[in-house]
Amino acid sequence: MENMHQKIKETIANLEVGKITADRKGILQPLIQFIQEKRNIGAPIQLNFICTHNSRRSHLTQIWAQTMAAYFKVRDVQCYSGGTATTAMFPKVVETLKGSGFEIYKISEAKNPIYAIHFDDNSHPIIGFSKKYDDEFNPKSAFAAVMTCSQADDGCPFILGAEKRIPITYEDPKLFDGKENQSEKYKERSLQIASEMFYVFSQIV
Repeated sequence: MENMHQKIKETIANLEVGKITADRKGILQPLIQFIQEKRNIGAPIQLNFICTHNSRRSHLTQIWAQTMAAYFKVRDVQCYSGGTATTAMFPKVVETLKGSGFEIYKISEAKNPIYAIHFDDNSHPIIGFSKKYDDEFNPKSAFAAVMTCSQADDGCPFILGAEKRIPITYEDPKLFDGKENQSEKYKERSLQIASEMFYVFSQIV
């Protein structure tokens, strides 16, 4: 945490974690349980956040979960993301994360760019790009499949290799693309996800 970018620390300090409802805490509990059980036996904690296009919500949850694992010093956590189809990380997601203090560099120029995402000065960057959930980049077994959108949850009744399937769905900020409040809504969704991932990792002992 000491090397975490100052603006990210400020973003985290201003999260409204106290506003998470009891219902949402119940939805988050299976993820807390999965992480805690792995930590108790000293096993790697692998989380694959899955959405339809791996362009918005799955990236936000992957990145905030990895950041909160570092913030709370929960070691041996590897966060991944994937979709039921491959598209590209939506540029507004990159812009929104930069606004919260992440340093993000495009390391591949293509239709589906690859980004290096830094939350501190010393950790390996989070690698962000759109891919299918079973891409070679992602784990093949002993992971939790965290379903971040209802379409992917409904459309993928079986995730090969997943040890546990956990639906934690979010409203799609894509609904506000092209509207005056687009930036505000992307920030709102990002901070909601950040707050919930803060809560999850704050519960790990």
